Amino acid sequence: MLEPQSTVVFALLVVMFGALVWRIMAGRRIVLRVLAACLAFVIATVFGILAVNRYYDYYQTWGTMLADLTNQNVGAASGIPDIKLASGAQPGTLDGNRGHLEQAQQQGDLLRLTVTGPRSRITRVVYVYLPPQYFQPAYQSYRFPAIELIHGQPGKPQDWITATGVTQAFGRLLQDKLAQPAVLVMPDANGGVRISLQCLDQAGGPQDLTYLAVDLPSQLARALRVQRPGTGWGVAGYSEGGFCAANMALRYPHRYGFAGVLSGYFAPADNQLAGGRQVSPFGGNRRLRVQNTPFDEIRALPAAAVIPRFWLAAGAADGQAVADAEVFRQGLRLWQRDVPLTLTPGCGHTFTAWRAEIPLMLTWMTRGLASGTTTPAVA
Repeated sequence: MLEPQSTVVFALLVVMFGALVWRIMAGRRIVLRVLAACLAFVIATVFGILAVNRYYDYYQTWGTMLADLTNQNVGAASGIPDIKLASGAQPGTLDGNRGHLEQAQQQGDLLRLTVTGPRSRITRVVYVYLPPQYFQPAYQSYRFPAIELIHGQPGKPQDWITATGVTQAFGRLLQDKLAQPAVLVMPDANGGVRISLQCLDQAGGPQDLTYLAVDLPSQLARALRVQRPGTGWGVAGYSEGGFCAANMALRYPHRYGFAGVLSGYFAPADNQLAGGRQVSPFGGNRRLRVQNTPFDEIRALPAAAVIPRFWLAAGAADGQAVADAEVFRQGLRLWQRDVPLTLTPGCGHTFTAWRAEIPLMLTWMTRGLASGTTTPAVA
């Protein structure tokens, strides 16, 4: 009842603010008036923060908010060791041989990796969710499909776990046999919450696209029992991550079989580098801009091109995202006649929409990914 988005909490803050304002005006002692003014300022600030949180539907409980603010932002992942995956990783480096095997066979496991890309020379944190099947004897020779999940901006990879609840949602889908097992890969897409690289190779700067689409899948395919980049890999994202998913899939169609775009856009804006500096991702090169603009990319594709299959979604109240998705969907029709488009009623550009859409996307994508892999004989 008294969670961060509760109407009662907002009402209490208003009452407290009013009482403090009255104290400021009626009080005679200057010290008490100053103290009341300071407390009123704090309450007004808290009210503003909670209002923004309620609008975007980010933190639903005090527990998730406290965990995030105290750096325990991954719930089940808090306290897990940081495993460094260098460019020379050998096959089977991370084969899921954890001490809590019995628990992992029921709930899956979450890894926190630090992955270095040999081509991009970028080192980032990546969270990896291994499904329960990864630890079960019937799947010991199975190479799992993988899905790269790209967060929005501002944001961080843990948002997939704390804000969208993707691991819990996927666990329920697997338990109910509505989805097929896959490994979820959640990388840091920008290298900082105040940085926006849009998963692009910045002219004269970080080679983000190379890291996410080339280095990371190849590194994980060496260290985990996952498919090599190709039809057994998917990519999905929300907001800025939705643009990333669309562009990564079209730029590297031979490395991805499926793409999910949730409230994404299809033409890049300027990047934001450390310190807040806004720059063109392409250094003024028009050809590079066209090559990284999904609206233009699909228009330039030859009719015989083979591209990943797309799944689109947006909050029905998010007019711009809906319009962009419709235009992009029409452009895809030549290569994919049945492009799914999910519009979530009553939702805008918020986590409410994405939490509702993610289970639908995972159901659709994991079934497609599994159809191109060899299913083990389950005992």
